[in-house]
Amino acid sequence: MENKILILDFGSQVTQLIARRVRELNIYCEIHPYNSKKYNFDDYKAVILSGSPHSVRGENPPKIDLSAVKGKKPLLGICYGAQYLAHFYDGEVGSSNTREYGRANLSYVNTESPLFKNIAIGSQVWMSHSDTILSLPKNYKCIASTHDVKNAAYEIEGEQTYAIQFHPEVYHSTDGKQLLENFLVHIAGVSQEWTSDNFVDSTVAGIKEKVGNDKVVLGLSGGVDSTVAAVLLQKAIGDNLYCIFVNNGLLRKNEYSSVLKQYEGMGLNVKGVDATQQFYDELAGLSDPEAKRKAIGKVFIEVFDQEANLIEGVKWLAQGTIYPDVIESISVDGGPSATIKSHHNVGGLPDFMKLKIIEPLRMIFKDEVRRAGASMGIDAKLLGRHPFPGPGLAIRILGDITPEKVAMLQEVDAIFINGLRDHGLYDKVWQAGAILLPVQSVGVMGDERTYEKAVALRAVESTDGMTADWVNLPYEFLQKVSNDIINKVKGVNRVVYDISSKPPATIEWE
Repeated sequence: MENKILILDFGSQVTQLIARRVRELNIYCEIHPYNSKKYNFDDYKAVILSGSPHSVRGENPPKIDLSAVKGKKPLLGICYGAQYLAHFYDGEVGSSNTREYGRANLSYVNTESPLFKNIAIGSQVWMSHSDTILSLPKNYKCIASTHDVKNAAYEIEGEQTYAIQFHPEVYHSTDGKQLLENFLVHIAGVSQEWTSDNFVDSTVAGIKEKVGNDKVVLGLSGGVDSTVAAVLLQKAIGDNLYCIFVNNGLLRKNEYSSVLKQYEGMGLNVKGVDATQQFYDELAGLSDPEAKRKAIGKVFIEVFDQEANLIEGVKWLAQGTIYPDVIESISVDGGPSATIKSHHNVGGLPDFMKLKIIEPLRMIFKDEVRRAGASMGIDAKLLGRHPFPGPGLAIRILGDITPEKVAMLQEVDAIFINGLRDHGLYDKVWQAGAILLPVQSVGVMGDERTYEKAVALRAVESTDGMTADWVNLPYEFLQKVSNDIINKVKGVNRVVYDISSKPPATIEWE
């Protein structure tokens, strides 16, 4: 039995956050849909059951045979998982009289339970459910309550089975990490040995085994993800890696030339390809966000197919896809989670393309990517770059794409990003950018009436992009940036600042 954890996904949008918290404890974990055939309980030291948008009282609730794990391995049920272990084992789950959503505080804690070691009464937890556990089965013991939720946590006597109605994985559960550590380290006895160095070593070994002496072509973007993927691949296969940086005409101002220069001295074999017109032609007349993303993905694949055919014997296409991309685009491994949006580099390759796909970062988060890059000696400035969407400015221009709109937004974006750097704010922000809005705004310049574009500025702080809060930038800074944009960018006469968080919004507008 390996030293890893299985998280069974019943469709919750925050299942991936459980994985984040587990990995923060230097414990490796994998997420699989509850109905997947890709996992075997014997391969894991402990199992966690996730939350779900479904109800155990529904007509066709997600169900699973737990006979191989319940009572035999450490098992933790979270939210739906807690209701599942109660409802399908002779307990009673019913509709809650009050909507149990948001912050709550523990009003009772059984301090003798190992699950609540170092967690006291009053600890804040996060609830998100409409059903509640009305009664527990025999030999189930309540170990925590809130004012509104009697059975907020329970354990099964004679088993290493525990369940909690709240979500320890979210930031708002202040002792959530401690609870997961109690379960995984002190109850399950899992070793805390998964590190960035281990990830690099195992990934390089896995690439060598998978690719062998084959040639690989990789799409570089200039960002953290594709750069770390490139260095990992280079460590594994050396000169058999061919990197291509495509100018899609949707990059930041002067980024095509600056990125190519950035890679000089890193020892990577990089070729620049200017495909601006191909992307503009494909995007012509498209306004729907998903249509634009798919058009960009289509051209992206076509360009790579053209370039790959120029490399004799290439068999693999590598991409810098990371875990949040996968989770937001498709259900994890085909599981029950809802799709938020598609990503241009997720979802496989078309039939006509003869390349196999390899994604060395597919199962890790952005902060883990940065730590892996640091362990390989990649420059800190490069690793500190803000994330930039694969479709580029196409999803920051609401509506159709024209070269004129792109040029306008590039200027606005440059003023904003350079301003953050000049004022020492860049490293305090996780991601920032400007959005060109599809509205005309009345203004006055001199003695003349103007009717021009409005732009929105966006800056967020986050750890992994799965959740994000807007950054409270100084008013003086916003005032200067707004003045600079309006005075220096022809066609813009209004600037607004986006103060919505994720959720309910997303980081990008499209």
